[in-house]
Amino acid sequence: GTMKRFRRHGHESQRDKHKQDLYQFNKTVEHGFPHQPSALGFSPSLQLLAIGTRSGAIKLYGAPGVEFMGLHDENAAVTQVHFLPNQTYPQLCNLLINFVYIHTQSVQSLNGFSGMVLCKSFACLRRLLQLRFVIADLFTATFSRIPEDYVGRRNLECVETLHENPLNPRQVLIGYSRGLMVLWDLDRQRPIQHFLGTQQLESVWWMEDGENILSSHSDGSYCQWTVTGEDPQTEPEKQEMPYGSFPCKAISKVIQLPSKQGPPFLIFSGGMPRASYGDRHCISVIHSKTHEALDFTSRIIDFFVIREGPSALVVLVEEELIVVDLQTEGWPVIQTPYLVPLHCSAITCSHHVSSIPLKLWERVQAAGAQQNTHYSKKPWPINGGQNLAPDPPQRDLLLTGHEDGTVRFWDASGVCLYPMYKLSTAGVFLTDADPNDNMNQGSEGEWPPFRKVGCFDPYSDDPRLGIQKIHLCKYSGYLTVAGTAGQILVLELNDEAAEQTVEATVVDLLQGQEGFRWKGQARLDVREEPVLFPPGFQPFALVQCQPPAVVTAIALHSEWKLVAFGTSHGFGFYDYHQRNNILVKCTLNPSDQMALEGPLSRVKSIKKSLRQSFRRIRRSRVSMRKHHTNNALQEINARLEAEALQEMELAPVQRKIEARSSDDSFTGLVRTLYFADTFVSDSSHSTPSLWAGTNGGAVFAYVLRVPSLERRAEDPVVAHAAKEIQLMHRAPVVGLVVLDGKGAPLPEPLEVAHDLARSPEMHGSHHLLVVSEEQFKLFTLPKVSSKSKLKLTAVDGSRVRRVGVAWFGSRTDEQLESSLVVLTNQGELHVISLPSIKMMVHYPCIRREDVSGIASCVFTKYGQGFYLISPSEFERFSLSTRWVVEPHCLVEAPLQMRPKNPSSPVHRDQPDGVPTEHRCVCSCVIVQKPLFPSCC
Repeated sequence: GTMKRFRRHGHESQRDKHKQDLYQFNKTVEHGFPHQPSALGFSPSLQLLAIGTRSGAIKLYGAPGVEFMGLHDENAAVTQVHFLPNQTYPQLCNLLINFVYIHTQSVQSLNGFSGMVLCKSFACLRRLLQLRFVIADLFTATFSRIPEDYVGRRNLECVETLHENPLNPRQVLIGYSRGLMVLWDLDRQRPIQHFLGTQQLESVWWMEDGENILSSHSDGSYCQWTVTGEDPQTEPEKQEMPYGSFPCKAISKVIQLPSKQGPPFLIFSGGMPRASYGDRHCISVIHSKTHEALDFTSRIIDFFVIREGPSALVVLVEEELIVVDLQTEGWPVIQTPYLVPLHCSAITCSHHVSSIPLKLWERVQAAGAQQNTHYSKKPWPINGGQNLAPDPPQRDLLLTGHEDGTVRFWDASGVCLYPMYKLSTAGVFLTDADPNDNMNQGSEGEWPPFRKVGCFDPYSDDPRLGIQKIHLCKYSGYLTVAGTAGQILVLELNDEAAEQTVEATVVDLLQGQEGFRWKGQARLDVREEPVLFPPGFQPFALVQCQPPAVVTAIALHSEWKLVAFGTSHGFGFYDYHQRNNILVKCTLNPSDQMALEGPLSRVKSIKKSLRQSFRRIRRSRVSMRKHHTNNALQEINARLEAEALQEMELAPVQRKIEARSSDDSFTGLVRTLYFADTFVSDSSHSTPSLWAGTNGGAVFAYVLRVPSLERRAEDPVVAHAAKEIQLMHRAPVVGLVVLDGKGAPLPEPLEVAHDLARSPEMHGSHHLLVVSEEQFKLFTLPKVSSKSKLKLTAVDGSRVRRVGVAWFGSRTDEQLESSLVVLTNQGELHVISLPSIKMMVHYPCIRREDVSGIASCVFTKYGQGFYLISPSEFERFSLSTRWVVEPHCLVEAPLQMRPKNPSSPVHRDQPDGVPTEHRCVCSCVIVQKPLFPSCC
């Protein structure tokens, strides 16, 4: 007995070591655009950009790949971010509502202070903060120098801004909300000069000569004042209202910079005529005779100018970061390598493809380059720090489908999720798009001189265009995308533009069954005339399902040239070589009324009326503004999106744990489709087959006869039903995998032909792995007899939501092994061994309340994954010890700032109580882990 126990113990420790070699869980980097940004900062000396958010996060960006992130303990909005240069260590100061942070120390509570702090040193900042609390007393003695009628009729209100003289840090300009500005001598603790502004103050700007000051005001004007020493100054040198004479909105920030080519650049935000353009988000740039009102897609948070030249204007708006090249004629936009708005149009699905062959990669890149001709050729202007992470081992693509019918291709190989190419499917269809909607380019002589800037555009002209499923074959360059209104497009990559007609093959999934009446959306109308498609992926075949319900599953087999598709009514497959449909199977239960209502039909109608009201607003003569949004409408829209997602994605999760009755709604909904060359009819001959799994726990298998290559164009593909499995508990089938004679998953189509996988083992029996929401069940083929199973604990209502096959390997050993990666509705990740189907490891990943995060998760072939943590950001994670993509960044302080003897780092516990020895080198400072947990 003892001997046995001892052996088992040894075996266990060996197995644990094996697990440690293969699996470890890390959240590695956040891709995309920060949700609800609230503050912007820039350090010219360190070349770092900082963004604060409403939830208390701080993100730092430098050269592409240099990213740091931290989260304050207080869940409060960051209102300002400032770099404090000329320190022994460069430091970052964040102003949260009522707190100032220098690194992670809370220096001072700031109740009642609303203004800007612009200062060059930490000492100065401390003096200013002290000044804020004695400011009232200090001024009591100085009011004698201000005319009595000016003081008498004014409550000065709070300090709006504190701004150092650029040539003399001992002089600070203090601006009050009500318009008074006081030049204060910090050493002598007395005022030097008073500027008696009469309009409410929004911002001030010292010009570089230290003698002139600009102030901007709530009535849409700005003033120039001169520091003369004469006190008080009652009138500005000049006063301008750029967009008067009608009432204008406030100019919230104004700056003026000298330029190498003669006259200065004047740049200001706001100031638009209130009645006609009060809803526009504009920054005006004026240089010599050129004047443009850059019209942004969402509310302006802040902006700054990169001085040398000046070379670039950097603008943070609520939904994107835009960088304008001020040195090239026409002031084009510079393509950003990070912070790209993933949510230009709402993300509806994603698809990841690993290890893209170089040829395909270059062709996609070339197609994207032809689209990006309107971008500036200037390099990215923010280049602080360096990314020490090794070059990515392979070329990876993340494809995101969007509500407006676009598919965007992102380079997902490294830390920067970089846009490569955008495909639009809308051109195939006739949509409600209004030809007059193209109001973005200002017409000649228009005043104000608007130019539309940015790509955020959340209102789809027709939500039926939304992309629901994507499958790309990286070996053949064939792509299939499926949409919200039952449309499936097959596309191929073409390096030249081509004009072609796309004909629809209509497929009736109800198979003429009596008594059914579809109450959902109508199908999209296909254009009958030829369409000119640009270089890139071009559609050549279209399958249209009737009824036009959401496409819930697709599979592409590029070797057999077949596409399988499924909806809530059934499935079929299409031969895109001969352009005809091979098979249709109706899976609808006669009592399933829900499937005929059309999921989302109620939500759709509300969204449609919302969209129509938006369209009315944007066509109205007064506004003439393409996207009239306010927070209330955005919230309604977000709520509708969430409801729609729940109706579509979550119906199965809300069911009880016990066996489902067959009259449950959506039992016929097809959840998964899978092509396999395996043993279906007998154990001596393998044959092509199609497998389909439904929401009611049914699996259908079809044997296919695919003609030889020589006869492929003439002979038809033939299919006949071969097997049907009904799971006892009727749990939805979410995944199907065939394992070969060695227990390995079958390779992808064309993978063996390209020498990138070994041929599957055809000796020994194959197995079918059926993954339902509740269990993993292995059947031997061709008999389909149950061999083994693993149950998910049903105690806490745990259900499988996502499943994928991934390869894992240790860092030391070349050997790879395949496992199953699973995400549950509790937000937990499980890794399950193949073919033994044993639970290897599990980790908590996503909060169980984060329904859309769980629904958006996508796995990679090498144990990584992505899920949406907000509408605009993907969190990237890794389950593998071998493949981890994360930033390892170093920012070195400029030489004059470096200390003689850097003190050793302090290690503090992480906020969640886990002690850490993980150091992060930033600005030559070892920053405590709580501030920057997700970097090196």
